[in-house]
Amino acid sequence: MTAKTVLTVNAGRPTAASYTDAPGGRTGIDKRPVEGLIRVCDPGPKGEGGSGLAGDTVCDLRHHGGSHQAVYAFAREDLDAWERELGRPLANGSFGENLTTAGLEVSGALIGERWRIGAELVLEVTSGRIPCRTFAGHLDETRWVKRFTRAAAPGAYLRVITPGSIRAGDPVEILHRPDHEVTVELQFRAVTTQRELLPLLLPAGEALHPEALRKARAYAEELAAP
Repeated sequence: MTAKTVLTVNAGRPTAASYTDAPGGRTGIDKRPVEGLIRVCDPGPKGEGGSGLAGDTVCDLRHHGGSHQAVYAFAREDLDAWERELGRPLANGSFGENLTTAGLEVSGALIGERWRIGAELVLEVTSGRIPCRTFAGHLDETRWVKRFTRAAAPGAYLRVITPGSIRAGDPVEILHRPDHEVTVELQFRAVTTQRELLPLLLPAGEALHPEALRKARAYAEELAAP
């Protein structure tokens, strides 16, 4: 069994790009591996706080960053699968992820699952990443949003439970797995292509990203209405 590891910690600097609709026309999606210890902490509410990683930039605070999307993780195994499909190399950080992992079922993680990385940092899984125009422009692949959505392996957003410093090569320990079956993949499918799955998200409760929880509750109430 492959050890659960952070292969690289990735950060992005603001770059002008024609394909983004972010205010100012800049994006931090082009993330590259960084060396040394990187501090990770709660960035604050969405719309105000950006990335949880020191030195990483979130340019569009309308849709990205904030406490419930403080860190984005994507599995190297899933990047490898996309390499085979796209017929081109994909470096760590290519999908705009902060953490490129090995040995972790990132999209199969449970909402509310907690990971300890290195000596101190504890993160909690909140949701899957929803593909956007900027992501599509960055990858420059035909029908990218539809293809990524169909694959339903979106990687995971995480909130910071205990701040800490991490570096490439740090081990990942799963500290807690909740007593429900709401995976990142299920949450992603429910909020994108299969609305009928929304009530199945409710057992994850407050661990869910608040936007997903509101959608699930609203749909359940709609079904229950006379």
